[in-house]
Amino acid sequence: MQDIMDVKDIAFPHLGIYLRNVPRGFQIFGFQIAFYGVIIGLGIFCGILLAAHIAKKEKLDPDLIWDFAIYAIVFSIIGARIYYVIFAWDIYRNDLLSIFNTRKGGLAIYGAVIAAFITLWVYCKVKKQSFLQIADICVPALVLGQIIGRWGNFMNREVFGEYTDGLLAMRLPIDAVRSSDISESIAGHIIEGTNYIQVHPTFLYEGLWNLALLFFMLFYRQHKKFRGEMWLLYLGGYGLGRAWIEGIRTDTLFIPHTTIAVSQVLAVILFVAAVCADAVIRLRMRKVRPSSKTEE
Repeated sequence: MQDIMDVKDIAFPHLGIYLRNVPRGFQIFGFQIAFYGVIIGLGIFCGILLAAHIAKKEKLDPDLIWDFAIYAIVFSIIGARIYYVIFAWDIYRNDLLSIFNTRKGGLAIYGAVIAAFITLWVYCKVKKQSFLQIADICVPALVLGQIIGRWGNFMNREVFGEYTDGLLAMRLPIDAVRSSDISESIAGHIIEGTNYIQVHPTFLYEGLWNLALLFFMLFYRQHKKFRGEMWLLYLGGYGLGRAWIEGIRTDTLFIPHTTIAVSQVLAVILFVAAVCADAVIRLRMRKVRPSSKTEE
């Protein structure tokens, strides 16, 4: 591996991978298109296709999924932005118009997830559908969208962690990343005579974790015990992975006036809540079954 990297290069030294001239986007008729947006859009589309496929297999009209997706996309983007702005308020407090400029980044996945579930709850009320049934259908699609979407972070050279010399260590040119994402630990490991940082590719960790979660969800879907179980599996499974991954990221959002990562706290809360809810429901189901047998 070379000591001086071009600003568009990305490398995984211990895997022997060196990617040259990786662009952030492309131009169409003079208008710059970011790969981040294209990849996010691809993730959304693939997720909707999966959800519609699952809905059809469960004898539910796939049009319900396509109709919901229109609202979910709009409100999820708004929710992702609101979440980010709230916990990064110091960036925007003196330039309120910049809140509406999302081309420079600033979308938080948990904000999108929260907004999507609120939107789904309202949608199901209006359409007189079961929230838990449709949530169970949608969460595998949500995970698929997240898996694909994280590669948008790769193209943006963002969502990475502290310094590491592990197998999956990633090298990025210093000039290609935000200075605010370079922690003291990362800076302290910059080798003299080089122009790159070496970090945890946390976007990749989350993608691999979600891939394993998706495979399990698709397998277990046929064996679920109650409506809402897949939803709880997502909340708990994603929360468990996000809790430890968030701990090594350098771009994390903090609870105001603390050094506590807000998404890490939320992830832990959702994991504990999902596990407890699943246990309580299963316990109630076991209590009901003996009594029904006695009545027979």
